[in-house]
Amino acid sequence: MWSGALAIPDDSTPKEKNIVLTGFMSTGKSTVGLRLAELLKRRFVDSDNVIVERAGMTIPQIFVRDGEVGFRVLEKEVCGDLAAQHGLVIATGGGMLIDPDNRARMLASGFVVCLDARLDVIRARLALADDRPLAGNWEALLEKRRAAYAAIPIHVDTSDKTPEIVAEEIVSQWRSAST
Repeated sequence: MWSGALAIPDDSTPKEKNIVLTGFMSTGKSTVGLRLAELLKRRFVDSDNVIVERAGMTIPQIFVRDGEVGFRVLEKEVCGDLAAQHGLVIATGGGMLIDPDNRARMLASGFVVCLDARLDVIRARLALADDRPLAGNWEALLEKRRAAYAAIPIHVDTSDKTPEIVAEEIVSQWRSAST
């Protein structure tokens, strides 16, 4: 469990650092993350899956039982635990790096990429999902989060690209940053 400092001291080399995908819901973090992990032969971790495993219930169930505040407490713990590891590909939940402490932790310990998509693309992708507790008023939520996403230095638009192409773009940027 994370217990204090904002940034975790990172003695890993750039090539050992985690690759962290963030961005709004339905921008492709989990799908691209899986492909990225395959390309780099790294372990893939979806932070939402870790939260579900720890809580022993689904994210909608966590929201019903503990509200968003309770969910964010679990999310902060998972963020700290993942940031302390090396060599992972991590897909964060869409709200994890909205928290400035979480964002600082991940930026200090990994190569962070924010995935973006056009509004029409997000709308179409969300129409296929029924398990997102915050999707009801998603456009207002995206607007509220926009500044936090803008604080991430590297962005890749996923709107008209396959997960494979997005993953290859990220690998190229990661390799450039690691040299």
